[in-house]
Order: sequence, then structure tokens, then C-alpha cells
Amino acid sequence: MKRLTRAPNLIIAHHWLNVLRTAGVPCELHNRYLNGAMGEIPADQCAPEIWLVDERDETLAQRILERAQKGPDANARPWICKHCGEWLEPQFTVCWQCQTERDPLDD
Repeated sequence: MKRLTRAPNLIIAHHWLNVLRTAGVPCELHNRYLNGAMGEIPADQCAPEIWLVDERDETLAQRILERAQKGPDANARPWICKHCGEWLEPQFTVCWQCQTERDPLDD
């Protein structure tokens, strides 16, 4: 296992975890409960961390998180669900019609 990154808070950590798992990158969330120990433990050691199960996924995981943090491009176009054909706006990552996940590397 290898630490990929520290998140600024637990909500963002869970979002990043979901984005990576949706892309098929096995990962785990560590330090989810250490915020309460801040003061006894240095603050930088209490942040939630995303750990990769397989360190060979590091480059792919970093690319996926960079895209997730950036959000859709200003000129991003709607996408079509490959399963049911539903048209979706670019900010959506899951089809509301059939729950099929959008490929995060698909433009």
C-alpha cells in the first residue's frame, strides 16, 4: 500500500475516494477519526489520507484526482450514457436513468 494524498477534510476525502473507486482504482481512507486527537497529535498528522492498494495505480490516481479537482471544463459538453442512451450534463458522473457511471477519463 502507498499513501496517495492527504485531504483537507473528511468530506473531500470521501469525495476523492468515491471518484477513485468509480474509476476502478482500489483505495482506502485512513485517519478518518484522528481530527479529534488534534493537539495531542500534530495537526498535519491528523488529516484524512487516501491510500492506494496497489502503488502501480499512482500515476492514474493522480490524473483522476487532478481532473476531479478541476471539475468540468467551461466548454464541456453533455455526455451520453453508454448503457441507456440518456443525455447528461457534463458535471454529472452517474446516469440518473440507469445509475451507470461515466468513465472519468472519457471526454
